[in-house]
Amino acid sequence: MRIIPAIDIIDGKCVRLSKGDYDTKKIYNENPLEVAKSFEAHGIQHLHLVDLDGAKSSKIVNHKILEQIASKTSLKIDFGGGLKSNKDLRIAFESGANQITGGSVAVKKPELFKNWISQYGFNKIILGADTNNRRIAISGWLEESTEEVIPFIQNYQKEGISYVICTDIAKDGMLEGPSFELYQDILKECPKVKLIASGGISTFDELPKLAELGCEGTIIGKAIYEGKITLKQLEVFISN
Repeated sequence: MRIIPAIDIIDGKCVRLSKGDYDTKKIYNENPLEVAKSFEAHGIQHLHLVDLDGAKSSKIVNHKILEQIASKTSLKIDFGGGLKSNKDLRIAFESGANQITGGSVAVKKPELFKNWISQYGFNKIILGADTNNRRIAISGWLEESTEEVIPFIQNYQKEGISYVICTDIAKDGMLEGPSFELYQDILKECPKVKLIASGGISTFDELPKLAELGCEGTIIGKAIYEGKITLKQLEVFISN
């Protein structure tokens, strides 16, 4: 299972939110590149970079930080937040993203999102299935849609989607453990999906459980920043 630390950006700084609420913003580091380099130094190869300013303004904002991390580390970056147009996508890939994650756009502009899948290929486009009470949430989690998470994923699997990041918003940033049951249900109903678990990771012991369920990757944010999981532990997990 791939270990994918998260860096969330507001005003160029590395922050974390609780349940996606911008009012709960906590700044962990003023220099995202420094954080990315510390991940790389511990054998980590992947990074989940989220442009929270972009998510709020519905267009890419922090692409310079993406460019900086991509050019000064060897991390494979998946980038999300505010990608709503072909221009946004072009900027993200030109700035060094290996993959992009589309969530709101997949709900609000399905034809555009399907075009991205066919244009860039299923290995480059990740479906962001952020969920609240098993319904898809959009627009930086400020809106809840009527789409249910499993049919939503299944519909995009028919369009060729392979990678899916599923974040349970109720768990995100709460350090209360991930949604094992939700992920189990998704993997049962969507057996071929490469599921990346996100939200709520709080202890190292949860990682082998997610791997056992069949998750292809897991995104870890606050647990690293709050010292609940150390980079040394992750280094050992990756090397085993």
